Amino acid sequence: MTVVVLVDVTAGPGVGFLPLLSLGPAFASLVGGMRRTALIGLLALVLCFCLASYDGLLGTTPGYTALLSVAGVSAAGLAAAAIRQRHEAELANMRSIAEVAQRVLLRPVPRAAGHLRIAVSYTSAVAEARIGGDLYEVVNSPSGVRVIVGDVQGKGLEAVETAAVVLAAFREAAYDEPDLAAVSARLERSVNRHMTQERFVTAVLAETHEDRSVTLLNHGHPSPLVVRADGTAHLAEPPETAPPLGMGLDLKPPEPYGLSLAPGDQMLLYTDGVTEARDPDDRFYPLVRRAFLLRETNPDIGLESLCRDLVTHVGGPLQDDAAMLLLRYREG
Repeated sequence: MTVVVLVDVTAGPGVGFLPLLSLGPAFASLVGGMRRTALIGLLALVLCFCLASYDGLLGTTPGYTALLSVAGVSAAGLAAAAIRQRHEAELANMRSIAEVAQRVLLRPVPRAAGHLRIAVSYTSAVAEARIGGDLYEVVNSPSGVRVIVGDVQGKGLEAVETAAVVLAAFREAAYDEPDLAAVSARLERSVNRHMTQERFVTAVLAETHEDRSVTLLNHGHPSPLVVRADGTAHLAEPPETAPPLGMGLDLKPPEPYGLSLAPGDQMLLYTDGVTEARDPDDRFYPLVRRAFLLRETNPDIGLESLCRDLVTHVGGPLQDDAAMLLLRYREG
C-alpha cells in the first residue's frame, strides 16, 4: 500500500493505481485475523479517499470505482479471514483429540524391565489431524520381557482402532502364551477377526531372556537395529520374508530367529517413518550410519539425539509418524 501511494503521488492521476490499494486487505486476510484485516481495510479506504481527493477524482467514475474496489475486497477479506480462523480452530481441536487418543492408546512403557533399560520416542507427523497407527508395548511376562513395535497400514481413526485391537491382544497373549510363535498366532487370529476392510499390520516381536539371548519374529516390518557396545551396528534381518498380520491368507507364519546381546549392547525397534524419512534431496534417513548417536550413557538422551537428527535430516515436520523403542542391557 505504501508503494501504491508513492507511485500514485509520483505518476499522477492518469495512471490509475488507486484500485491496487485493495491488495493490502487481500493479503492481510491470508495471514492475519479479522481485526487486523478490518484495520488494514479501513486504512486502505482512508488512503484511497485521500489520494482520490489529492488527484481530483472525487465525484468521478474512476474515484468511485477505486473506492468500491477497496471496500469490496476488504469485505471479501473479512469473510475469508473469518472462514480461515474457523477452520484453524476446528483443525486445532481435531489435533488435540487425536493426540489424546494416541496417548490413551500408547500408554507409558516401563523404564526398566529385567536386565533391560528402555527408552521410547514417538514423533507425530504434522499432516492435519491424520494420526497414524504406529504402536509399541512392553510386557514383563513369566517367559521374559516381550516387546512389540508395529505399524498399521493407513491413517486416521480406523488405523488407531486397528492398533488398539493389536495392542489389546498382545497385552493378553504376551503374558499367557508359552512362546513367541504362540503370541504371533494369537495376534493373527485377533486381527483377522476384527478386520472390517483391507488393512494389515506390520510388526516385529521380541522376547528377551535373563541369559541375554533375544528371540525375534518379524511380520513384514523393518528389521531391528543392533548396536554393539564397541559402536558397530547392523540390522537383525529375518532368515526369510514373512507377510504382515491381517492378510487373511493361509500363508506360512514367520520363523523365529535369535541373537545375543552383551552388556552395553542395544537394540532399536522402529517404524518405517524413521527409515523412509527423506531429506530435501529425496534421500532416505541413513539409520545404520547414524547409530553412533545412541552411544550415550543415558538411553533416553541417546534416543532423543537420534530423534533430533531425524528431524534435521528431513528439514521440517515429518510426513509420517515415527516410533522408536530402544532396549539396552544393563551392566551386572
